[in-house]
Amino acid sequence: MSIKLWHCHNARSLRALWSLEEMSIPYELVVLPFPPRVFQRNFLEVNELGTVPYFVDGDIHMTESSAIPVFLAERYSKPEFTLEASHPEYGDYLNWLFHSDATLTFPQTVYIRYQLQESPERGLQAAATDYARWFHARLRKLNGHLADGREFLVAGRFTVADIAIAYALHLGEVLKIDEPYTPPVRKYLNRMRDRPAFQKVVVIGEEHSAFNT
Repeated sequence: MSIKLWHCHNARSLRALWSLEEMSIPYELVVLPFPPRVFQRNFLEVNELGTVPYFVDGDIHMTESSAIPVFLAERYSKPEFTLEASHPEYGDYLNWLFHSDATLTFPQTVYIRYQLQESPERGLQAAATDYARWFHARLRKLNGHLADGREFLVAGRFTVADIAIAYALHLGEVLKIDEPYTPPVRKYLNRMRDRPAFQKVVVIGEEHSAFNT
């Protein structure tokens, strides 16, 4: 087995773990407490960034949670999880993949830092509130896209773009900053989380999790 993934419960590494299960690709899993750079310092010897996911496949080393699912689908010939460049919705597909992290997960990670990891004495709760509002504002595009009740983001079928976006929505609910989710967005999220692969992996590591619903 050449694939190894380092993971924390409900962290961004869930995107990679969910993808591995959806694609039925064998892997070795290392579960860490969050944040590992604080609670498992020797992890820095493995990944100098101290972040998860950390993914190894032979000589390939990756740290970006929205890139790993695409790599897996292309490397292991799982075209049912991606779109061809010639597909009319290919641009939308790529945009949702990048949108998931750059637009949605980014303000969530800053919220985690200021709300959950900094001591109250530092007085950063106002900054945490600002980043929660930022996340809320960035939901507008997704709220509009799913307003028609569509089942998936693109092409009328499940792709890694759904994994990337649904994880961000899942984390928003875990962090309790999900107030602006519209009914179609909640239905979409619940539909994604009902998938057997998600159900199998979402519980991994919850016994020492920093993020539980």
